[in-house]
Amino acid sequence: MSDYFLGLDCSTQSLTGIIVDSSSIIYKVSINFDKELPQYNTTNGIIILENEKVVHSFPLMWVEALELIFDKISNHISIENIKAISGSGQQHGTVYLNNKFEHALQALNPKDAIINQLKGCFSRQTSPIWMDSSTTRQCEEIRKSLGGLKETIKITGSNTFERFSGPQIRKFYQENPEGYLQTSIIHLVSSYMATILLGKNAPIDHGDGAGMNLMNIQTKQWDNRALNATAPNLREKLPPLRDSYNIIGKISPYFIKKFGFDPDMILVAWSGDNPNSLIGVGLIDKGKVAISLGTSDTYFGYMKKLHLDLSGEGHVFGAPTGDYMSLICYKNGSLAREKIKEKFNLNWDKFSELLKRSPPGNNGKVILPYFFPEIVPLVLEPKVYRFGLNENDIEGNVRGIIEAQFLSMRLHSQWISEKPQDIYATGGGSVNNDILQVAADIFQTPIRQFNITDSAALGAAFRSLKSYYDFIKKGKNWNIIVSKFLNSQSTIEITPKLKNRDLYDEMVILYKKCEDYILRNGEDPEFMRKQFVEKYFSS
Repeated sequence: MSDYFLGLDCSTQSLTGIIVDSSSIIYKVSINFDKELPQYNTTNGIIILENEKVVHSFPLMWVEALELIFDKISNHISIENIKAISGSGQQHGTVYLNNKFEHALQALNPKDAIINQLKGCFSRQTSPIWMDSSTTRQCEEIRKSLGGLKETIKITGSNTFERFSGPQIRKFYQENPEGYLQTSIIHLVSSYMATILLGKNAPIDHGDGAGMNLMNIQTKQWDNRALNATAPNLREKLPPLRDSYNIIGKISPYFIKKFGFDPDMILVAWSGDNPNSLIGVGLIDKGKVAISLGTSDTYFGYMKKLHLDLSGEGHVFGAPTGDYMSLICYKNGSLAREKIKEKFNLNWDKFSELLKRSPPGNNGKVILPYFFPEIVPLVLEPKVYRFGLNENDIEGNVRGIIEAQFLSMRLHSQWISEKPQDIYATGGGSVNNDILQVAADIFQTPIRQFNITDSAALGAAFRSLKSYYDFIKKGKNWNIIVSKFLNSQSTIEITPKLKNRDLYDEMVILYKKCEDYILRNGEDPEFMRKQFVEKYFSS
């Protein structure tokens, strides 16, 4: 009988599970929060409180989804053959629990649902998640306390960002000091879900801990300066930090009795969705990066040595291998592409047709697509800016949104200092070859399209497999683990068109000029834009 390994991903909109053996994917299942747990009244897995900047979700909803997913798994495979579980949680989200929590976990009755037994354990009923952008004041306060932008980055690996856990914790402390006082422990989404499975408080791993503005990126320990800048007595409210590959214990008796798990099944530390996706798309060597085209777009890569973006836009997290990863995150991902698609009443086939028909360089038409508050570059007040086109230009807007997204990625990834040799594309938008061709031309780098839309869950499954074999003294090399899967998942390679290299080398400079004009009071880009049009489109 084969040994199975389960990876779970608690994302914004769903909880997904992927089960693998040593060479293939055995089973995949997903619980969509809106559809299968409608009683929480979420839209795309979230609720908006007060205004569009305050975005939360329900920690009890995630637990209810966990039980639903185990029900489905037990109906399709022999659940006792699962040897290890690891998981992924949407990064930065925080869960606030009181002193009843750990006792309630230890006393769970398998004859009742977990949510009924944990309802009195929260000092805050909802969790702020990565889409929340309401903590600008707290970001400024923490940054100032740490000595400014560059010092903050040198300490924590990132600038203070509105969605990061530290500023969110500070806001809760300031606005609800009584609730903060009643909080015994603050978990991330990842460590919270691991805690539910473990039956006692689980640690936070270095990958997810780095997304808090609280962990020292070099020592990988809680940093006293960052803790003191955030809230009083914070260290005693945080779980310990651990390596991502640590085995944190065995599964709680509740799940053994209710679902039939093997009592000796091990749990591996959970991590954030981005570190898990790093493994899920096979980024375990230098020179490889990935673009994930989803609700948000991300550009991320493996780093053997620590590099920091002192401009404050990029992030450095711990990698599940024990090394580092770089990451740039854009809120205006698929939601911005869909805004253009819906404005002109297009389907994706027609969208692709218009994209293919329009010329590279878009006749010098440029969009800064801030339909929503943006992370990179930081834009808190959403507005779309157009240069050389109006909002009713169908072809110009279609190509403009796609070029803008990849020009921005190329521009804002320069701090990583290594030009990518290969780019792996994943996420829902990566199925569109015409979009990927634009990306390949802008980066002048081959793009390998993968048939992986759940890279975080797959990465978690790989991590559970790796730690299990290391634990039983039959360690497997990362390359051996991921190569079989990725070779079977790879579909096509899209090569860049050399004829577009010079055009896009100049267009990225024009794009920066437009950004500088809007966001940094730079000089008007119109003269440069007209020169660009004259050079490439005048004939």
